[in-house]
Amino acid sequence: MTATASEPASDVVARERQERIARIVDEQGRARVTELASQFGVSAVTIRKDLVALESDRRVVRTHGGVIAIDRSRPELAFEIRERLQADEKSRIGAVAATLIHDGESIVFDASTTALSVARHLKARGGWSGLTVITNGLRLASELAGHPGISVLMLGGRVRWEALSVVGQLGDGLFSRINVQKAFLGAAGFTVASGLADATEEEAQIKEAMVTAAREVIAIVDHTKWEHAAFATFCPTERLDIVLSDEAAPQAMVEELIGRGIEVRLVGGAMTPQGAA
Repeated sequence: MTATASEPASDVVARERQERIARIVDEQGRARVTELASQFGVSAVTIRKDLVALESDRRVVRTHGGVIAIDRSRPELAFEIRERLQADEKSRIGAVAATLIHDGESIVFDASTTALSVARHLKARGGWSGLTVITNGLRLASELAGHPGISVLMLGGRVRWEALSVVGQLGDGLFSRINVQKAFLGAAGFTVASGLADATEEEAQIKEAMVTAAREVIAIVDHTKWEHAAFATFCPTERLDIVLSDEAAPQAMVEELIGRGIEVRLVGGAMTPQGAA
């Protein structure tokens, strides 16, 4: 492979090395930074940059001092792995989402890692006196529990360790007794045809209840979820009010959503339906 006029030779070499690293990890199950640096004759810093790139592409999972292969036999990645993927994009999406939340509201969060990012921005913002948060996310509930001015209601059910979430019909009844202004929902996949979808039926079921309960549904999905159909739909596209994502979201799909009257806000920019304020 040779470099093109628009791609430096160093970038080509890096991509070739990353492909070889990915194959090593797939074959061996794991690898250490020091061993990879010695094998390829580069510094540990260079290898760590390679591993960051591979993890961003969901090819491997970084660990202390090395990397392990992703178990693709599971329908979804573990929470602590997903939390590290697209971390910058999720943080920026979370910051924008937090600006849409007002004191005195009752809002719903799912157990997604992007929703956790929104919660962290709410916590940092402070100044709350009567915000109610309903969630099935264990990490999110723990993040906000005890924070001044924020009441956290946890949905009941069975704990799923993969997503650190609570699922099942035990939590559905709560929504019939409270008014929910906004639901902030992540997804494993997002297409115009299927809407927001999750990797498992259990997660989709509780998220569907959240969608039904909320007056306004706000999707919080980074660009890697777009144009990818996951297993179970929980929110059809026409039910969405706002979609928050990053600037790498596919332009054609963004324009189609806008054409359907859905507001799309991209990190670093904003695109809204024609005629919207």
